[in-house]
Amino acid sequence: MPFETLPLFRDDAYLRRCDAEVLGVNDRGGIVLDRTVFYATSGGQPGDTGRILIGEAGVPIGAAVYGEGKAEVVHVPAGAEGLPSVGTAVVAEIAWERRHKHMRMHTGLHLLCSLLAYPVTGGSIGAEESRLDFDISDAGAVDKDELTERLNALVAADHLVSMRWISDEELADNPGLVRTMSVKPPVGSGRVRLVAIGADGAIDLQPCGGTHVRSTGEIGSLVVSKIEKKGRQNRRIRLAFAEGR
Repeated sequence: MPFETLPLFRDDAYLRRCDAEVLGVNDRGGIVLDRTVFYATSGGQPGDTGRILIGEAGVPIGAAVYGEGKAEVVHVPAGAEGLPSVGTAVVAEIAWERRHKHMRMHTGLHLLCSLLAYPVTGGSIGAEESRLDFDISDAGAVDKDELTERLNALVAADHLVSMRWISDEELADNPGLVRTMSVKPPVGSGRVRLVAIGADGAIDLQPCGGTHVRSTGEIGSLVVSKIEKKGRQNRRIRLAFAEGR
């Protein structure tokens, strides 16, 4: 029977550490806690890395993934030594700099999505570069320099980024909220989280379970680094931080 982990990152992406209790250690050494600040891999965003502290000792965590039924978060240790036993009180601590880059990137991809009125066919988030794939038939429909300028105008405007919850039924009644064709928002729990950029989601409003910054100004300058043709109607748009170029 799977355990259930309380995902603290869902309500506060800025939490860097938390007290927790070990619920289980699976046969591959994966550690399941009753609560966690570790984002688990999903929706194109990589899981967090960091460590689990047991007193003065620390177990390095190389990845966080969902276990059975997405009810439990499994913290995958980088080694097999020093694993905690069930019932141990621990502190879970993420590698903050990496997570914060994912938060900035993920929010930047929402801005990119807001500027292109095409279905999203795929995407991936990285700490240095990310991408979204769009269903665009006209190769000349997107200009790299113009898109970069428009993105940075949204960043500089420092729009508020907030979230709210709606019911599964409300999402079903508003299918236009879902922009992604390949990744569907999780339903079945009775509620779905919406991420809104701008007042009442005026800039962007869509269901998303990832981690985001509190305002677009926190993203920093962006650059559309490349636009690639990936099929007859698929265009891959790569996004990077301008500071790293």
